[in-house]
Amino acid sequence: MNTPILDIKTPKNLLAFSAGIDSTALFFLLIEQDISFDIAIVDYNQRAQSTDEIIYATQLAHKYNKKCFISRYPDSFKFSEKDARDYRYNFFDEIITSNNYDSLLTAHQLNDKLEWFLMQLTKGAGLTELMGMEKRTSKNGYLILKPLLEYSKNELQRYLDVSNKKYFIDQSNYDEKYTRNYFRHNFSDKLLEEFHNGIKKSFKYLDEDNRSLFSNIGEIKIRDLSIYDFNGDFNIGLRLIDKDLKRRGIIISNATREEIKEKKELVVSHQIAISVNNKKIYIAPVISTIMDKKFKEKCRISHIPKNIRPYIFRLFEEGLFTF
Repeated sequence: MNTPILDIKTPKNLLAFSAGIDSTALFFLLIEQDISFDIAIVDYNQRAQSTDEIIYATQLAHKYNKKCFISRYPDSFKFSEKDARDYRYNFFDEIITSNNYDSLLTAHQLNDKLEWFLMQLTKGAGLTELMGMEKRTSKNGYLILKPLLEYSKNELQRYLDVSNKKYFIDQSNYDEKYTRNYFRHNFSDKLLEEFHNGIKKSFKYLDEDNRSLFSNIGEIKIRDLSIYDFNGDFNIGLRLIDKDLKRRGIIISNATREEIKEKKELVVSHQIAISVNNKKIYIAPVISTIMDKKFKEKCRISHIPKNIRPYIFRLFEEGLFTF
């Protein structure tokens, strides 16, 4: 393959590292292209090999003068794919917040994108859900960048082998009790082996189509408040809500989508308020506060939904929101 040119402009980056093929390839590509970064790795203590992976991470960090943040998954925690993912991203959040990183770099690649696509396809999904893996998203004030989505695992492995770079193979990736592994071994890997170029082109076209759906939609974002223009098309409206909630780490079910269409105003996961009216979609954290009558009247005149008002009141008191 041609060596990937990483489109990373942020000055201070944290690489989610695992010592596997994908993140090791990204590590050395970042080094070659002189992009500033540090690394973070989680030891889940599920495999004997994980100790060697941690040692390798620290060796690379020392050799290339990078900070290496390490977290060990507590023995007292139950372990599942979801629990591990939540723990990992909470760990990254803490590091990024306390060290003022601009972006989190993850080494998701074309196989991962196809696996996600196929898993969503079999559940029942629209275009936005199918194209869930994007090169650039935002979360909690920082960017999540996936610069390798156009390259397959085989391409990345060849890059490392030609460069004679060390990496580890996680044997748990072959355990088909995990849904992702089942799709990988039975479908996505085989499809990419035979139809690699066509799949890559299709994803390019689908990404462009997905972006076009939202290209002319006005939006306002103030801290954790999102306000989107809404023209009454719930197909687009629900896609906007899906994307916004995903950025907040929340994935909603089809049942919740139907509830949003029916009620127009509700709270998701006990933490995020959503309201849809004739012209706007409002999304904001649920908070409790006392609002004065003058503020409430301004909200009524401006057609601001009741479940959104407390968070807007907080922004208003801080001088971040005006009517």
